[in-house]
Amino acid sequence: MKITPREKFILALERKPIKGRVPHFELVFFLTMEAFGKVHPLHRNYSQWDQMTEKEKELHRKDIAEIHIMIAERFEHSAIFLHPNPGSLEETIRQLEKIREISGDKYFLMIHGDATFGIPQGKHMEAFIYRLADEPEKVKAEAEKRVQDALERAEKISKYKGLLDGFALCSDYCFNTGPFLSPSMFSEFVTPYLAKLIRGYRDMGFYTIKHTDGNIMPILDQLVEANPHALHSLDPQAGVDIAEVKRRVGNKVCLIGNVNCALLQTGTEEEVIESVRYALKHGMPGYGYIFSTSNCIYTGLTLERYELMLKIWSEEGNYD
Repeated sequence: MKITPREKFILALERKPIKGRVPHFELVFFLTMEAFGKVHPLHRNYSQWDQMTEKEKELHRKDIAEIHIMIAERFEHSAIFLHPNPGSLEETIRQLEKIREISGDKYFLMIHGDATFGIPQGKHMEAFIYRLADEPEKVKAEAEKRVQDALERAEKISKYKGLLDGFALCSDYCFNTGPFLSPSMFSEFVTPYLAKLIRGYRDMGFYTIKHTDGNIMPILDQLVEANPHALHSLDPQAGVDIAEVKRRVGNKVCLIGNVNCALLQTGTEEEVIESVRYALKHGMPGYGYIFSTSNCIYTGLTLERYELMLKIWSEEGNYD
């Protein structure tokens, strides 16, 4: 019996054997204007949302849902990462419901759900570092509250049975040179809270995908010990080698990535093809792999390059 893209995605997250093509998705596909002649929902201004009639809001919800589904159908994504806009809990639920109403259980459905400290914006970096030194207990209390708030939000969503499959945890921890905190500081201010967040989501029946760009190798073991179902994006621009990650932790966590985004944008076609083949060659063995770029399909990439990437995947990313 043929399984759905959602079911195949879950098998990959659980590192179970699958048949046929390796599942694929992207955290976000921003080229909706080029592909469909539609502005991406995140690029829209809904400042007058509260002034709209319910009929107007419902038309927007339907359009947002249809755009996400069109992306999944055209580019064979097994999962939809909804970026709700507006982003209130109520609107998030309504938009999730609209996607389910239209597509049923065909696709794995996720939203952002990280609550841990990531790299602060530049203007806040110095103040954050001072806080770690001057008031570490207050920082930890804030980290605890952030996690608790996120879990309370997830608990409300969990009451809508079958609505949401999981969370993408998108706090970035690393630069190309390494983590923004030393491994020992990371183990104090981030790892315990990441582990608690993931445990809470798991207890509610949700899957978790931990995303971070940059060089994760100094904290790879801590990320895996926090027990996410998957790691994304395994950033080759930061020297992260999917072959090495697979060797070290491929029996513990699903891997997602890691076609080089820089090459997709500025490399030659031959370099793109080589990057795709490398990701497939080292990600696929033993299952527990989902094909994607090392970040997302962002504004500035060309649709033709993404389609080239998918052509190689469709031809060579298949299990016997």
